[in-house]
Amino acid sequence: MVDNRPLEARSDVLTCTTAPLREPLEAIDPVRVELFARASSPHFDLFARVCDVDHHGTSWNVCDALARAAPGRSPQAADDSVCVVFELWPIGHRFAAGHRVRLQVSSGAHPRHARNPGTGEDPITATAVRAVAVEVLHDARHASVLFLPTTAGVGALERDDGGSQARA
Repeated sequence: MVDNRPLEARSDVLTCTTAPLREPLEAIDPVRVELFARASSPHFDLFARVCDVDHHGTSWNVCDALARAAPGRSPQAADDSVCVVFELWPIGHRFAAGHRVRLQVSSGAHPRHARNPGTGEDPITATAVRAVAVEVLHDARHASVLFLPTTAGVGALERDDGGSQARA
């Protein structure tokens, strides 16, 4: 496991964190995210990671995955947003009472995953690289969601920043 705090301090990394858990939370099975995004190119990546944030604020990796968006892979809405749905690595983790669940989102994870050239070309043979601005949306029309399967079933985990709820 790796402490994610240096990464999460970057301006290009989005985090959504629950309030401290009142009791332990056991999560098992595949984790899924549905992220609504708008990007300056139809070819972009979304990387999502679930983290366990301990009493000291240290953010530990639990599971993650990367999805590559491209025309035809995800439905595009009239407002040019797309809903990228993908599964993270299966989880088998117990979040302790007092810990927080965090979803970390970025538009890549190089060098762990090959970078997306932003042009639609194969990442291995691409001759050009284009920077892509990605905006993750979360409002009434764009309900970006983390689905975290737990032994207690599916419930809602409230974020501690006063935002809307993240589903678990």
